[in-house]
Amino acid sequence: MSIHKEVKRITTHILQEMKNHGEKIAMLTAYDYSMAAIVDEAGVDIILVGDSASNVMAGHETTLPITLDQMIYHASSVVRAAKRALVIVDLPFGSYQGNSKEALNSAIRIMKESGAHGVKIEGGVEIAESVSRILTAGIPVMGHLGLTPQSIYKFGTYTVRAKEEAEAQKLREDAIKLQELGCFGIVLEKIPALLAKQVSESLSIPTVGIGAGQSCDGQVLVIHDMLGINKGFSPRFLRKYADLHEVMNNAIQNYVSDIKTKSFPNEKEEY
Repeated sequence: MSIHKEVKRITTHILQEMKNHGEKIAMLTAYDYSMAAIVDEAGVDIILVGDSASNVMAGHETTLPITLDQMIYHASSVVRAAKRALVIVDLPFGSYQGNSKEALNSAIRIMKESGAHGVKIEGGVEIAESVSRILTAGIPVMGHLGLTPQSIYKFGTYTVRAKEEAEAQKLREDAIKLQELGCFGIVLEKIPALLAKQVSESLSIPTVGIGAGQSCDGQVLVIHDMLGINKGFSPRFLRKYADLHEVMNNAIQNYVSDIKTKSFPNEKEEY
């Protein structure tokens, strides 16, 4: 039984309490009103308006093409649906790297124009100035380490990160740095489970894993992946909780068939 079942609105303070009490944090993505309403009602603690919208909503190969305006559009739709969950929005590629003033302006636009509750930003020490500046404005920031999809062309692959000790050590240091700066939590993506355990235990703030094992303080998946709407994507870390691709495909085929055979609409369905 969750100690936060009756909470009116999840806050960063409540997430911290959840880590302190050992209650796991459930996080899912959503990009539109209808889906966000279902996710929120089902009891998810954090809704991430991910730049994964670039892939699953717009059909791009990477997260890089999505713009700040598009992220604000998606975030606004989600915020209108979320009654209980904390809504966190990804700062998209190009809206914060290398320019802390632009980072602050991007974060302020997201907060003002979408009504979201915080932002997520990829990277460690190299974005410290941007993180600090955003936090100075009173905007909650979630970090993101490990596989950072906005840097995919630098990595050249979506394989597991930080398997070598040098990269693992940098990740440990980055995590501590993000905590010191004032981030309320950190997403750890596709890193060895043992490293994620070490990082989670070394931090006082919560970690949320994706492909980072069971020792993180919470877990996140992309909703289109876990509901089986995307057919081709099945990495080891993904557990599919439904096969909506098949359900939807069958429903639509039946609809088409009913129209072709003139069985829809019938007399009960007309005025």
